[in-house]
Amino acid sequence: MELKVMSFNLRTDTPKDGINAFSERYPRVLEVIRNEKPDLIGFQEVKPNMRSCLREHLPEYTFQGCGRNADGSGESMLIAYRTDETELLSLENFWLSHTPNVPGSSYGGDQSSCPRMALSALLLHCPTRQTIRLINTHLDHRGNQAKLLGSVQLVQYLSTHNEHFALTGDFNAKPTSNAIQLITSALAYRGVKDCTSEIETTFHGYGTMDHPVKIDYIFSDLPCSNAYFIPDAPVNGQYYSDHYAVCAMLTID
Repeated sequence: MELKVMSFNLRTDTPKDGINAFSERYPRVLEVIRNEKPDLIGFQEVKPNMRSCLREHLPEYTFQGCGRNADGSGESMLIAYRTDETELLSLENFWLSHTPNVPGSSYGGDQSSCPRMALSALLLHCPTRQTIRLINTHLDHRGNQAKLLGSVQLVQYLSTHNEHFALTGDFNAKPTSNAIQLITSALAYRGVKDCTSEIETTFHGYGTMDHPVKIDYIFSDLPCSNAYFIPDAPVNGQYYSDHYAVCAMLTID
């Protein structure tokens, strides 16, 4: 049986985006999700008002995740799963830092002022009675060392959890970077692959970039196929996000 997994950077809600502020374009976001009907979703850059909007308009999904700041506010690495076919077995938030259980902590050094974190949910897929772990993250946009340390931490985490998994996220790193190469090389013994390896671009900056780059990924140790991004032709200058949502099909027994 196949599961459709989506990684979707929603672009945080900010008035300076004008017609592309989330409050203006959220119907297009909902349209993408309703058309694709993914089973599992990893969202990035989700503010509390954005999460409320998703919950209100997508009742078929259960949403989990807290803000990345020390008090639980701010952007979240929100995950969603179809309520009618998935049960939550356990949930864990941890920060990408030397003190992962300290909310709002970071590596410091070349990292930006933004705390970075990951959300890990162990899920039961009811139709097959199989478990799958969904991990969603958003690595730092500035520090190369911080990105690499974040990838190391994710690899270490996955090395101590044996369930089949999907790792979604905006890694802010190109496929040739050390941060990305580490994930597949260090976890090669588990057959981990970049399911989105054939996708060349995911970040387009609302169509402003001459050379869009790939920084969004889905990794898994399950067989995967048919990965693609959802096109984002602007409607009267409005996009659904500054990133393409990406999907991959994972085969689960």
